[in-house]
Amino acid sequence: MRAIRAASAALLGVASLALTAPLAAATDSKQTTPFFTVIPSTVSPGGRVTLSASGCNGPATATSGVFDAVTINQGTSTSTSVDTDARPGAVYTVRFICTGQASGNFDITIAGGRSTPTISSTVSTSPGAVRGGLGGSIGGMNAGELAAGTALVVAAATATVYVVRRRSGSHQH
Repeated sequence: MRAIRAASAALLGVASLALTAPLAAATDSKQTTPFFTVIPSTVSPGGRVTLSASGCNGPATATSGVFDAVTINQGTSTSTSVDTDARPGAVYTVRFICTGQASGNFDITIAGGRSTPTISSTVSTSPGAVRGGLGGSIGGMNAGELAAGTALVVAAATATVYVVRRRSGSHQH
């Protein structure tokens, strides 16, 4: 019975260590799901917006009722002017189409007054496959965090072994 407890504690410690160790992430250099952006998402009539469609395998096209159709070359972004007669307070849809790939819609809001720079952006993804991954947990690791995590795992494993040995010793009277 004592060997089973010790083996269980050791297995628990190894499992804890294995689950907290950073995973090696294989990155795919070719992005398959396009991301569409319009910066800023709120613009005055006559103002400029920057459009980008990253992840497209070729050129993308952006169209809207508030500016002329724009072609966005692969790996670049482009700027265009919003019509001066755009209605303040209105919301216009920007439609992105990646040649031979996905498409996506995006809303921009027209602010009142003349063009003033705004510092806001909105990111929209096309409907389609969900992008899986670690959610940015790998990119931010540093030596201090790794040392602290390792110290916590070692402390937990040591405490587990101590408690199991203490309990097994008290049952042998």
